[in-house]
Amino acid sequence: MEPTIHNLNNLFDQLGLASDDASIASFIKKYAPFTNDILLSDAFFWTNAQASFLREEILNDADWAEVIDLLNKKLHATD
Repeated sequence: MEPTIHNLNNLFDQLGLASDDASIASFIKKYAPFTNDILLSDAFFWTNAQASFLREEILNDADWAEVIDLLNKKLHATD
């Protein structure tokens, strides 16, 4: 069985957020850059359910982990 491949659009859908490319770019522009001491799942703007999902998927190295890591990198980027 092949692993499921997710992208940022799928992740934003899963989180119940607008998932078109422009909305994702706007979200990242609005909230980036995070300081290195802020974990993605600890960001103030997530609901409890969203934060739990992000945390659990990373901890379990689940199908979503790779794209969650991508979002994490985009939100921590300083350029």
